[in-house]
Amino acid sequence: MSTTMESRTATATFDRSRAEGFGDRVLAALNEASVLLMMSIGHRLGLFERLSTMPPSTSREIAAAAGLNERYVREWLSALAVGRVLEITEEDGDVHFSLPAEHAAMLTSTGEADLSVFAQYIPLLASVEDDILRCFREGGGVPYERFERFHEVMEEDSGQTVLAALHEHILPLVPGLRERLEAGIDVADLGCGRGRAVLDLASSFPASRFVGYDLSEEATDYATAAAQARGLTNVRFEARDLSDYDTTAPPAAFDLVTTFDAVHDQARPAALLRGIRRSLRADGVYLMQDIHAHGRLTKDLDHPVGSFLYCISLMHCMTVSLAQGGEGLGTMWGRERALPMLREAGFRQVEVHRLAHDFQNDYYVARP
Repeated sequence: MSTTMESRTATATFDRSRAEGFGDRVLAALNEASVLLMMSIGHRLGLFERLSTMPPSTSREIAAAAGLNERYVREWLSALAVGRVLEITEEDGDVHFSLPAEHAAMLTSTGEADLSVFAQYIPLLASVEDDILRCFREGGGVPYERFERFHEVMEEDSGQTVLAALHEHILPLVPGLRERLEAGIDVADLGCGRGRAVLDLASSFPASRFVGYDLSEEATDYATAAAQARGLTNVRFEARDLSDYDTTAPPAAFDLVTTFDAVHDQARPAALLRGIRRSLRADGVYLMQDIHAHGRLTKDLDHPVGSFLYCISLMHCMTVSLAQGGEGLGTMWGRERALPMLREAGFRQVEVHRLAHDFQNDYYVARP
């Protein structure tokens, strides 16, 4: 009797319109995810850049201009036309495709922001799905080396969020920093990846001395080759596990330490922060860029890209930390956790800044 009544109650309270609305949302998400995958392909092949310079053209003309196979180009164009990314017209039985200027502004390097860069994360993360499933069942993590293109994509990502704002917006967060860099100081960039930020700084401030550390040897080798190609002699890169940085960091060695989107995926983030404090001179500064979040799910429900960031956390940042036997702090650790960790690491003065161009990150200025 009780079971029957519970079943009737559940049926009576079932909201059919809500279920149908959710079904519509899933179908819309399926379409939009497919658009992102097509955007990733278009970005990697340079097709958006090509289309932005062409008049309305047929698939044959576009394929010929790009030096690509027409059949594949036609299907790609069709997917994005149906997805309302491209516009079409028909003349004499031929379909002509064009990229609206407003869309080109968001999908090419000459526009306001190339959002197709971020579309690359979708196939990149999907490539380790089987590894993540194993981790669900067995624990552990997925190591950095399984993410074949991660540093390549991160290099493009940081080129828009960090490099583009480095001199005009980020360095001015620390009063007098530019003058110190011009005079000559010692700088370390931890979790440097392919080193775009530190290479730019080394080129801009030849009197200063720079070092970049990253767990990935592929990334530091790439950065070293880039430094040599530019003829830079004031910067070096080293593949280094920073898990024990609290004890291995060189004491009082640096005037400035930077981390750009790097702390939350470390094996032992608290140890890294203690090591940074240990490595700073008395008048040194630590500049940290990390994800803007609260660290509490109830406060992050309305984050504009919250689902995306939790996905990246699950399928990269958290899991690479766990693969090292680490804490798995996760992408969305947030300032409510960051601020106490900075204080516990020995930083007495901490300021948190937001930048108008960057809704995704917080910028911390910490001093001993």
